[in-house]
Amino acid sequence: MINVARPAATVSVGTGPVSFEDVVAVARHGAAVTLSDDALTALGAARLVIDELAGATVPAYGVSTGFGALATRHIAPELRAQLQRSLVRSHAAGSGPEVEREVVRALMLLRLSTLATGHTGVRPQTAQLLADLLTHGITPVVREYGSLGCSGDLAPLSHCALALMGEGEVRDAAGTLMPAAEALSAAGLAPVEFVEKEGLALINGTDGMLGMLVLALEDLRMLLATADIAAAMSVEGQLGTDRVFAPELQAIRPHPGQALSAANLVTLLRDSGVVASHRGPDCNRVQDAYSLRCSPQVHGAARDTMAHAATVAGRELASAVDNPVVIDGRVESNGNFHGAPVAYVLDFLAIIAADVASISERRTDRFLDKARNHGLPPFLADDPGVDSGHMIAQYTQAAIVSELKRLAAPASVDSIPSSAMQEDHVSMGWSAARKLRKSVDGLTRVLAIEVLTAARALDLRAPLEPSPATGAVIRRLREAGIQGPGVDRWLSPEIEAAVALVAEGAVLAAAESVVGTLA
Repeated sequence: MINVARPAATVSVGTGPVSFEDVVAVARHGAAVTLSDDALTALGAARLVIDELAGATVPAYGVSTGFGALATRHIAPELRAQLQRSLVRSHAAGSGPEVEREVVRALMLLRLSTLATGHTGVRPQTAQLLADLLTHGITPVVREYGSLGCSGDLAPLSHCALALMGEGEVRDAAGTLMPAAEALSAAGLAPVEFVEKEGLALINGTDGMLGMLVLALEDLRMLLATADIAAAMSVEGQLGTDRVFAPELQAIRPHPGQALSAANLVTLLRDSGVVASHRGPDCNRVQDAYSLRCSPQVHGAARDTMAHAATVAGRELASAVDNPVVIDGRVESNGNFHGAPVAYVLDFLAIIAADVASISERRTDRFLDKARNHGLPPFLADDPGVDSGHMIAQYTQAAIVSELKRLAAPASVDSIPSSAMQEDHVSMGWSAARKLRKSVDGLTRVLAIEVLTAARALDLRAPLEPSPATGAVIRRLREAGIQGPGVDRWLSPEIEAAVALVAEGAVLAAAESVVGTLA
């Protein structure tokens, strides 16, 4: 996914929540992980509670019983290590392609964060091994399918727990696929044998869907600022007005995201020779099309939806999600593992990705129609009829937007019963997160094509000069080998180069090098 290179650091996991920045640092940038002293103390105290329950004659769920629909069976002490091994082995039942390394690392960090709260009852050495895997870059192989988003992301987390036992497959820091036991040995680490409660504590959380939510929010913040850049280039290239973005017009509809987006557009269009060329009493343009005029309303609503999603993510980062939990010296069953809060906002974000892409595609299409592009050649072609220009680039956009609309259909409204009807309502949060990742990728591509097309149009407006900010973006495209107007050429490599510039944050950085940080 989107990955801006940053130096690795060390993240300390304590009894409090890890931050958004911590998740990104570990997941994407290879940060090492340590357990703080307060976490080690909390882990030790919670383990004493579990050990006491393990020695009691009264059965305790997750400690001396089976699980799920088999929770009524009391497990004898001599079988409890086998119980934990069997739980992890049987639940590591994922199927399909490998999940991305950054997702697995985020999942591992967030499970460790819950363990460190002292509400799960795992031993300090078990939590330490999970931290060591992250530090050494050992990433368990997790498969695409297997989580229903209730009782946590069971199968994905089980594949990670399997690696702590020295079983299953992992990839080392270089990405080489190997048996877990071999990777542990090469790193000087020893597998653990789980005792009471540990296997269950390692797999019963919303960590996979939460990790993907945090990563998506990181990506979407950058993409929405880039969407404002693309919109500014399109407004400019289509001889639109900047007057509709004035702050006093935003103030009478006080949605905060709308105000931020409009302010970005004003900043980006400042000192534009193109805009200045048609400003004044002689301009016969009454109103621009909605895709231009209403960009702040759409981009702003997306920002406000993201703000809600970030609030939910923050609450989840501060949560200890496990069942049962150690609390106030006792162990209690609960339903906190249900992924509904996270699943809903994952679906919300897929909706905004689809709609921001949709308005971007409409802005792009206006450049290509000579009846609507205000004097530009049809399809921005060099010799229309002989050349097709950006005709099919817009087809590519349209195909992606159509796919994004399908991905916007919510996963969280679905449920399918499992575990002999014990787990009879599930969140499908993992599925919501997986499709959101595709949505973020699609939005990246759609915005890249708009930027590419708008840059070509602005070149065709010469000798009129674009704004300093949009001009910097055009120069960055040209530095990357993306050519300006001319005869038809193989366009796919230029599209992919533009996608890379958007994904890496280079388009945003080019604009911000002129105007400063955009909201």
